[in-house]
Amino acid sequence: MAFSIRLSEEEKKLANSYATVHGISLGEAFKRALFEKIEDEFDVSVANEAYEEYLKNGKKSRPIQELWDELGI
Repeated sequence: MAFSIRLSEEEKKLANSYATVHGISLGEAFKRALFEKIEDEFDVSVANEAYEEYLKNGKKSRPIQELWDELGI
């Protein structure tokens, strides 16, 4: 899928500079940035849910062994 983004000259220079420094295409730079942002927001969401559960349970943590058992480790 292709798409276009409107950038100011300053933004374009910065984006091109970033891509050049990292040895990647401009498209790859934007793709990486997008998916890193999505991952970061997902991680924050998971952390917030875990924190809410922690508060709901009276600020009690679970033993690590319980987590390992749940994950089959």
